[in-house]
Amino acid sequence: MHGVQCVFHAAALKQVPSCEFFPHEAVRTNVIGSENVIRAAIRADVQSLVCLSTDKAVFPVNAMGMSKAMMEKHAQAAARDLGPDGKTIISCVRYGNVMYSRGSAIPLFIRQLKSGKPITVTEPTMTRFLMPLRDSVALVNYAFEHARQGDLFIKKAPASTIADLVQALKELFDLPDHPVENIGWRHAEKLYETLASAQELASSEDMGDYYRIMLDTRDLNYKPFFSEGDTQTKTFEDYHSHNTEQLSVQGVKDLLFSLPEVQAELAAWKAGK
Repeated sequence: MHGVQCVFHAAALKQVPSCEFFPHEAVRTNVIGSENVIRAAIRADVQSLVCLSTDKAVFPVNAMGMSKAMMEKHAQAAARDLGPDGKTIISCVRYGNVMYSRGSAIPLFIRQLKSGKPITVTEPTMTRFLMPLRDSVALVNYAFEHARQGDLFIKKAPASTIADLVQALKELFDLPDHPVENIGWRHAEKLYETLASAQELASSEDMGDYYRIMLDTRDLNYKPFFSEGDTQTKTFEDYHSHNTEQLSVQGVKDLLFSLPEVQAELAAWKAGK
């Protein structure tokens, strides 16, 4: 990292089932590996370090989310130690599913559509944030440009049910009668994902398309914890994929069609018919 100005820490073990069966590997990669990146960036006087996190780090119920939550805590602890005048600005970004990324359900559903196999759905009423890759890149750029020490940035994003996502894909590929099979919940899945808790939003700044969640700068002096509280928290609610903007089937279709990968899949599908 010597001579480097900006570091973008995206390396992670992010597949939920893999982390459930091998939690020690999640810790080694997502926690200890992230700490190594943070320490190296500080030693090399990197100007800006942005660490990528996930909605699964909020109220985590699986090993992947827990390990990414610990990554955030490591980054924030290092930022707190450096202080606002530190040479290295450490920040985090948190987002939901990147559409058509590796591990996304969208490429799987398209393969099932094109091969004639039933689309396998765990729970149709499940909601997920939908973010194109271009928006996740813009989020990271925004953090590089605007981060103060210890900030965590969230891009506001729409969501849809899995049922509407599947219906949108069936209509895009003109296969309205394609079968759908409900296979039941995977290991440690949630009905909806949360990008920010009410407590975090109470110490946040609404920046239009983004939330900036400020670093908790309290120290280990425990006395104030018994005499002071936060009356703001109760005025907020968690920001999750059930209460964000809900896309209609047409809205999901429009968003899917804006993805170059989906356009390429559609072109290949039509050419082969």
